Amino acid sequence: MRISKRVTEEEKVAIKLGNILSDLRVDIELVGRYLARSTPTVVYNRLVTVTESATYEKEDKHNEYKY
Repeated sequence: MRISKRVTEEEKVAIKLGNILSDLRVDIELVGRYLARSTPTVVYNRLVTVTESATYEKEDKHNEYKY
């Protein structure tokens, strides 16, 4: 019997964001400008939170294991 791991909504969003940001045809600086102009401040604040969390996971958490 195989037990499959259920993908959470957060993981689905992370995969979508990763796919969007991986597309080198998209100018992400322009995306940032349009995002800042066309969405409420709460969207910007949530994006900052996502970025801070990703930074911690990639950099700070990784450094915990170094001696």
